[in-house]
Amino acid sequence: MDLGIRGKRALVCASSKGLGLGCAEALAEAGVDLVMNARGAEALEAEAARLRADHGVAVETVPCDVTSTEGQAQVIEAAQSVDILVTNAGGPPPGLWSDWDREDFIKALDSNMLTPIAFMKALLPGMMDKGWGRVVNITSQSVRAPIPALGLSNAARTGLTGYVAGTARQVAPQGVTINNLLPGIHDTDRALSLDTGVSNQQGISLDEARAARSATIPARRYGTRQEFGAACAFLCSQHAGFIVGQNILLDGGATNLTM
Repeated sequence: MDLGIRGKRALVCASSKGLGLGCAEALAEAGVDLVMNARGAEALEAEAARLRADHGVAVETVPCDVTSTEGQAQVIEAAQSVDILVTNAGGPPPGLWSDWDREDFIKALDSNMLTPIAFMKALLPGMMDKGWGRVVNITSQSVRAPIPALGLSNAARTGLTGYVAGTARQVAPQGVTINNLLPGIHDTDRALSLDTGVSNQQGISLDEARAARSATIPARRYGTRQEFGAACAFLCSQHAGFIVGQNILLDGGATNLTM
């Protein structure tokens, strides 16, 4: 399917690996020029060079920490006039409700709520002026069904979801859509970290920990960055203009909901 976005320009945050890279790959394949961001410059430059070579698109890189004021300013300057924004940030550490203090919540909010909001505030006006734009926020299945050990993520990402719910309806008349993609377990470094924790805690092998987690997913496997990226690219396409303010699960059926 031709997504109808060849020649558009996108900012994809945290895109040197994992789900962010999957989104950057799918957009590049659709002919979209990219601004890629990540904290690690070496990995970011390597992936940018690969996408330029594979797809013939222009790729600008901005290595920085977007949770900092300075990092946000660098990325926003590079991303002026983008047509597409994909926000993404790693989740805060797991723990018990009694483990976290105010500073822990502030860090989680900065990373998983306030930074995406800052990018939307900076870049939505340009999209609205052009009468076309797409925003996809990578959040988590935890906004639909909270994960007890991920209270910081539950709180911050749900706050972002509430902001998007109202904002998406305000910008839709100008041809701009905002939606959220809610990943379950995908085969990324985050899954490896979680499985390693289970392995160490329970005294089982990493393969056993992965198999046990896979057994809780109706699809009986982890997702891939490629299929996640394809879903993101569709939401960014010309065909998705009537999808507004939605929270779309990509979790292999793991979140047990009727609606």
